[in-house]
Amino acid sequence: MMASSNKTRNNFTSNNQAVCTRTNQILALILITVTFFLTRIFNQSCPNNYSSNSFISKSPSSQDLYFVNAWPNRGFGDQLSLKIYVYDENEIDGLKELMYGRDGKITVDSCLKGQWGTQVKIHQLLLKSRFHTLKKQEADLFFVPTYVKCVRMMGGLTDKEINSTYVKVTFLYVLSQMPYFRLSGGRDHIFVFPSGAGAHIFRSWPKYLNRSIILTPEGDRTDKRDTSAFNTWKDIIIPGNVDDSMTSYGASLVNPLPLSKRKFLANFLGRVQGKIGRIKLVELAKNFPDKLESPELKFSGPEKLGRKEYFEHLRNAKFCLAPRGESSWTLRFYESFFVECVPVILSDQVELPFQDVVDYSQISIKFPSTHIGPQLLEYLESIPDKEIDAMIARGRQIRCLYAYGPETEPCSAFVGILWELQKRVRQFHQSTETFWLHNGSIINRNFVQFHEWKPPMPLP
Repeated sequence: MMASSNKTRNNFTSNNQAVCTRTNQILALILITVTFFLTRIFNQSCPNNYSSNSFISKSPSSQDLYFVNAWPNRGFGDQLSLKIYVYDENEIDGLKELMYGRDGKITVDSCLKGQWGTQVKIHQLLLKSRFHTLKKQEADLFFVPTYVKCVRMMGGLTDKEINSTYVKVTFLYVLSQMPYFRLSGGRDHIFVFPSGAGAHIFRSWPKYLNRSIILTPEGDRTDKRDTSAFNTWKDIIIPGNVDDSMTSYGASLVNPLPLSKRKFLANFLGRVQGKIGRIKLVELAKNFPDKLESPELKFSGPEKLGRKEYFEHLRNAKFCLAPRGESSWTLRFYESFFVECVPVILSDQVELPFQDVVDYSQISIKFPSTHIGPQLLEYLESIPDKEIDAMIARGRQIRCLYAYGPETEPCSAFVGILWELQKRVRQFHQSTETFWLHNGSIINRNFVQFHEWKPPMPLP
């Protein structure tokens, strides 16, 4: 009897569990469905200006797709969320010299112009950014401002002075005042080198900045050095500094011409600099003057080509040729998008910015520099105007990525750089001189906790 009772009880329990299980499954499905629709409604009613979807302009058809549908979530996240500390010019001994020269006479306004203007613009935009923090302890990244390329070009420091001052900034400051550099081995510190020389303008960079994040338009410098200063894993390629008068954030100095009114098939406007690719283009222009324009640029005297005249020449061709010069990158590539000619890259080692979201084969041409000659012109001449117009139209939609506009703009070079920097943010920081214990304490090799570290501090 007892056995029968137990059997009945077990059957009831089993059946009851099965009923509860089915009921729970149905309720769970209902809950998931309701949550999904509520989330969709909430996201549509509360858009985030810095979400991945709002940053990217979607193309009208899949045929014209050059962006991925959104700034990639993988490794980036779905919205910007980072804090950057910017060192003050008075906070680091030697920093003022790297910004204003040995005599302090070089002005910020003078450094805003030319290819090196990105050093100033990125610094100023970070100071105004909502991602700027005044608290080192909560910072994800640390920005070290210098205008060293401008300072060098304007005679404010010699190459030897630049090297010794950088050493003072990075080495002596680490020893005395910058424990956060030591904590991470410099991995979370950002330096901008805006010219073709890249970090090589600081000759001792391999010793002092080899782990730091370098922002530069130059991805290769192996023509004069044994080693490139650009590392694809930690460094970031940034756009060159296009003249503000030509970008979408300023008054347009020169407007594009319709293709039918352009006089030349292609042009090259730049100094020869003894580079074989440029020499070939000048010779090619002499042999085919009706197809390729390559005027000799004068930088002084009565025949000097003014800024407006330069862009008027640039817009007068369907294709703007961008050969390698002293280094692999050239500002002409970025300028091409604002006069609406198709850039033709003739620099095999070039690195381009924002490759996570831009398909450069849809907006530009990269042609082997070893085949500069009549073959190049024949190829360009074979491209129908309809296809050229389509490439120009796609380039028009993404050129905002090459303009250093304010953070309020959903698409700008600065916002693109912030997305790239976010990918470099680490949850944890280490170096050869940092250690940690079971309770999460960060210590040095003498078991002194991080917040109690005192100088002198060895380099990481």
